[in-house]
Amino acid sequence: MPQLRTPYYLIDEVRLKKNLEIIRLIREQSGAKSVLALKCFSTWCVFDLMRQYMDGTTSSSLYEARLGREKFGKEVHAYSVAYSTEEVEAVAGFADKVIFNSISQLNRFHERVSGLKVGLRVNPGISYSHFDLADPARSCSRLGVCSEQELDTVSDLISGVMFHFNCENDDIENIAAAIDQIGIKYASLLKKMEWVSLGGGIYFTKDGYPLERFCRVLKNFSERYGVQVYLEPGEAAITCSTELVTTVLDVVHNEVAIAIVDASVEAHMLDHLIYRTSPRISSPSSGTNQIIIAGRSCLAGDLFGNYELETALKIGDEVRIADAAGYTMVKKNWFNGLAMPSIAVRRLDGSVELVRSFDYKDYIGNLS
Repeated sequence: MPQLRTPYYLIDEVRLKKNLEIIRLIREQSGAKSVLALKCFSTWCVFDLMRQYMDGTTSSSLYEARLGREKFGKEVHAYSVAYSTEEVEAVAGFADKVIFNSISQLNRFHERVSGLKVGLRVNPGISYSHFDLADPARSCSRLGVCSEQELDTVSDLISGVMFHFNCENDDIENIAAAIDQIGIKYASLLKKMEWVSLGGGIYFTKDGYPLERFCRVLKNFSERYGVQVYLEPGEAAITCSTELVTTVLDVVHNEVAIAIVDASVEAHMLDHLIYRTSPRISSPSSGTNQIIIAGRSCLAGDLFGNYELETALKIGDEVRIADAAGYTMVKKNWFNGLAMPSIAVRRLDGSVELVRSFDYKDYIGNLS
């Protein structure tokens, strides 16, 4: 194992493969294909493994679509909330499916992508999300077409539709009812389509998830409307596979003990700051020693959270922060000019490979 200096992200391919095998099982039992949501995870050093189990990638921008083609291969689904003319022309060169967010974008650009499978995002007016910030069906949402009448007028221009309406949905009763509701509401449209994406945000890799029932729901939907079903897993593909490994630099006391580690919530796990959540600590284990674990940036609220651990942390101790893959590495930034965590992978054979490290040249190159 190479000498790894903290902080670093450590991706474990054995843990990653556990999720991927579930994705393969779903395809075998339901026929549903899965494309990786690059907005959640685009660390391509593990794409050689992931492409063995997944059917391609789905993107939210031109650059993500290009990354999918160059680094993952297989199917490339290109979606954007809004394309410019130049972006549509570029994305048409390497996408298999182009999905527009609005009818105005579809009408404006469909001739430029006429040789590809063209789709449209539909907002069904239902959703599952713990946070309004991430709710695609929130009031005045700009995400997808709401009018059934307008959809009918352009149905001949598209071969598929995308419904992305979930965020961390682990409730099989909810997703089954929602898929049934979508089928009933859009039956006439669906019967004209070749493919339907049910989007991401479905937590089907959670321990104990009723996979057999989920597969039946997907297969019944596919057969009822004669469509190829796609899923767009992001978190579900990589959950529990990655840690952010840090070292305690200092312990200060202000009412409670506060351990300051050599990483930052704002710079290296930004979603927790945005959603005001706390990550789980994978090491040390839980116990009775109360402590706040904090980041090293100058932001007062740069806190991983309040924890009870088996040991009282001291300078030099290692702290491993769990679930550091989804919406994490794709959002890392250079706030405060803090050292960027390296990226390492524990391969299937147990060997650890340092695949990327960052230095001052990377920092200065990110600026101008």
